[in-house]
Amino acid sequence: MNRRSTGSAASRQRFLELFTPKLVTILQERYGLTQFRSDLLAGLTVAIVALPLSMAIAIASGASPAQGLYTAVIGGFLVSALGGSRFQIGGPAGAFIVLVATTVQLHGMQGLFLATIMSGVFLMLAGYLQLGSYIKFIPYPVTIGFTAGIAVIIFASQIKELLGLTLEGPEPGALLEKLPLIWQSLPTVDITTLCVSFLTIGIIVALKQLRPQWPGMLIAIVVTSILTALLQLPLSTIGTAFGGIPNSFPMPAMPEVSLGKVIDLLPVALSFALLGSIESLLSAVVADGMTGRRHRSNCELVAQGIANIASGFFGGICVTGTIARTATNVRAGAHGPVAGMMHAVFLLLFILLAAPVASYIPLASLAGVLAIVAWNMIERHAIAMLLRASRGDAAVLLATLSLTIFRDLMEAIIVGFALGSVLFIHRMSRTTAISTHRPWVEEDQADNAEDREPYDEALASNPEVVVYRITGVFFFGAAGSIGTVLDEIADGCKVLIVDFTEVPFIDSTAANTLEGLAAKSQRRGLQLVFTGVSSELVEQLASYGVHEPMVVFSPSIEQALQAIPQGDERLPEATGLAAG
Repeated sequence: MNRRSTGSAASRQRFLELFTPKLVTILQERYGLTQFRSDLLAGLTVAIVALPLSMAIAIASGASPAQGLYTAVIGGFLVSALGGSRFQIGGPAGAFIVLVATTVQLHGMQGLFLATIMSGVFLMLAGYLQLGSYIKFIPYPVTIGFTAGIAVIIFASQIKELLGLTLEGPEPGALLEKLPLIWQSLPTVDITTLCVSFLTIGIIVALKQLRPQWPGMLIAIVVTSILTALLQLPLSTIGTAFGGIPNSFPMPAMPEVSLGKVIDLLPVALSFALLGSIESLLSAVVADGMTGRRHRSNCELVAQGIANIASGFFGGICVTGTIARTATNVRAGAHGPVAGMMHAVFLLLFILLAAPVASYIPLASLAGVLAIVAWNMIERHAIAMLLRASRGDAAVLLATLSLTIFRDLMEAIIVGFALGSVLFIHRMSRTTAISTHRPWVEEDQADNAEDREPYDEALASNPEVVVYRITGVFFFGAAGSIGTVLDEIADGCKVLIVDFTEVPFIDSTAANTLEGLAAKSQRRGLQLVFTGVSSELVEQLASYGVHEPMVVFSPSIEQALQAIPQGDERLPEATGLAAG
């Protein structure tokens, strides 16, 4: 009973460590007025950045600007209140624009709400199953490639609004179909729209250089909105295109649900969940790197799931952690999750008190904001580094980038991950090596010095003993080549010593290779000795049928050589040798 109670207590403690929100941790510390003041100012700073971005991302996604703000309020509050990161800021993200826009086109707004709720359920399950620890294994070239690909698609989606084009028919979603239509429509460029969008970009770029601490995006939106209102410029605005923003918050409502819709939206929801988990945990990692803190990845996924479920009920779009806003939160001096919660409160106050002002915001200005966002998403230095680093990394990067732009985001992630995994396996197999040592070989007969140096030739004089040393991880990627070498045992060899001192890990394929070697050695009357094997590895090999007397275990090569009787090439089965 005591042992069972101890185990249950340890399990509860482990659960609390994994899933306790950082807000609880912060409040258990000394959290006073000074910390709240820091969080309040940081929250206001992030809200100023999030205000134009949330509306711009929603419009580009095929939703209304109000839905972007609802998402930022719901996501910002719940992700910070329940999440596993001190500094994470939740809300709509540019990475979702393509997926959300496609979902709206194919399934309508009700389908988007249902897919968002379903993705929230998947995210919660991923968190409770502790899958968050594995998301970080997405290869770096894959994340760089699909992020750059999304940036290209975002910019392409804003060309019409940037130039004020009049298209002949609806704008296609696919890039290869979109670009010819835009090219044909270039004669319809509206000079006024072009000037406003370029003015927006110019203000943002100039303030970033001259006053980087100022909220350049918000200032650009305010300036262009005032000019549009005062000069009565003939531009599309939030008011003319969407009827403005309601000055109230919607009540929760369940979207239309049927078994057929759930099945149709299953791939979409899984795509939302996968992309959301990658984006949010990358954002949390960025915050960790800036602050030296450590986030709770599985707790973060649970919070992201709850936020997406709530966003779907309140008419919002997908919620995820946002890297730019999270970094802004850190730089603004945030102490903990209260800053993200206050950012949501400030956005809610804008909806309730200042929504009519948003009617004057030109869509060209929001397109300029997204053009800057797209440019910033492309990590140019990382791309240049990966292209120079190796052909393998370059291939993974370019494949992911190309598939994201011309095919499908999920297809790009899957193919990129598969290529990255194959590249990793290839590199790991090259780090695993096997070297041969025959103590009696003369110096001028040895292939290279490395085959002789690790051993003392005085330890053995028997020419029928062969020593193999394996270095590196012995796994399925290297098992084939190592198995081939081990099978090519000289006909005159009667004692084979295989050293595992520098093998940190073996997998089932490697264990099966060793089982085949042991069986072959037993049939031929060959004495097989494994040296430098840990007790855990001895148990693992035994589960695959590799055990004494098929093989003798010895702590080291030297002891195995010393134990070989002179005049009898076979070690006794009861030599007393055991794993060290």
